Amino acid sequence: MTTQIFVASGLRGTAVLAAALDSGCFREAGRRVLLLCDGSAVPEAAVPADASPGFGRLRTRFDQALSWNDAVFPLHPGAWTPRPDDVPLWERHLRRAWGLGDEEVELALESPHTAPALALAQIFTGGPVTVYADGLAGYGPTGGKLPPLIGTRVRQLLHPDLLPGLEPLLLGEFGVPARPLPAPALLKVFRELAEDTPESGGSDGAALLLLPGPGPLSAAEETELHLRMVRGTAALGHTRLVVRPHPEGPAPALPALRAEAERLGAELTVPDSGVPGVPVPAEVLYERLRPALVVGCSSTALLTAAVHYGLPVARTGTGTLLERLTPYENPARIPVTVIDALLPDLAGPAAAPDRPPVTVATVAEALDGLLPAVAFAMQPRVRPDLRPAAERYLAGHLDARTWRYFKRRRLGALALPGVVPARLAFVRRSPVLRRIARRARALRHR
Repeated sequence: MTTQIFVASGLRGTAVLAAALDSGCFREAGRRVLLLCDGSAVPEAAVPADASPGFGRLRTRFDQALSWNDAVFPLHPGAWTPRPDDVPLWERHLRRAWGLGDEEVELALESPHTAPALALAQIFTGGPVTVYADGLAGYGPTGGKLPPLIGTRVRQLLHPDLLPGLEPLLLGEFGVPARPLPAPALLKVFRELAEDTPESGGSDGAALLLLPGPGPLSAAEETELHLRMVRGTAALGHTRLVVRPHPEGPAPALPALRAEAERLGAELTVPDSGVPGVPVPAEVLYERLRPALVVGCSSTALLTAAVHYGLPVARTGTGTLLERLTPYENPARIPVTVIDALLPDLAGPAAAPDRPPVTVATVAEALDGLLPAVAFAMQPRVRPDLRPAAERYLAGHLDARTWRYFKRRRLGALALPGVVPARLAFVRRSPVLRRIARRARALRHR
């Protein structure tokens, strides 16, 4: 008998897995286990995913729900992986604790380079692995070199088709085939969540503001960004605003936002999910309110609104985020880059209800060549095969607009066009010249 273990870090990941199961993306199994993992800084103080409204409907797809946090307590699940010598001990312990016996174990993991996924793939060796992406991060490179004994076991990459016509880059170094999830299956799951979530504030046709999660901005800068979203939305003529806080973000300065909205002649409300500390999922608000405009910064929910619901969307604050994200290989860089390049600015003339929807043509025009270039600059050792594509893009498209997606120092270190003249690019690639330079520096230090 085969047991399938599905690892999810939150409600959205569980929803994506539910849609994948409804679509037949997994073969039949004797038992299906949902393994919840909370990787927040203080998971003991966070609201567990199974307490979220609508989780009960998603839970019916699985035979059992377990907690990875409980299994590894008091170790932090976001920072712990087993030592090689301890792997057999952990496998025996978990098989006994979870009643797995000698069954074959198949894994469905998200973020394969992070601690929870790595730990489980190391403990349960030999079985096939499916990786799924619940957002835009799947269109970027793998966050680090994955051990071949894990990467070669991955059979498929499941992802919502948020960028029509564009293939994800995640796990491309192993040739893993990408399989987009059917939009009807995702929308069906989101409707189930809406049916099980209590009625909350907001009215049809309001503008929806998706506040960003924790990032490189200070508290004062985050508040100013929120106020800018209110001002920009009101400037477009919207008088009813619905604010949706980020699940992992700090509590927004709601009194300041309400005062600013009132000053501009608008009414601002915050939907209540019925569970303290758990905001209403953005997709639930799409189902119920059909917003006249969705405004955000780097949220995957922006692309969900545009692609799956056909709603008008606008972005703001992405330029500041692109400047502040450190290090350059920060996984949040890909979502911010996609949002900035593809969607209209809230303060620009293109942020209008009659703007054309996101299509294969618009995605190709905005992102073709850009994402491979950014991916290579982020992870040159993971995806060295992307260098030619990066060089072609930088040689022909680097201008005042696209410089925001790159750093001069990064391009110089990688000998990419834009910093190093083309006729001198061979200098950094030559091992002989690099060895001479290292010897010269050593002599100077002596």
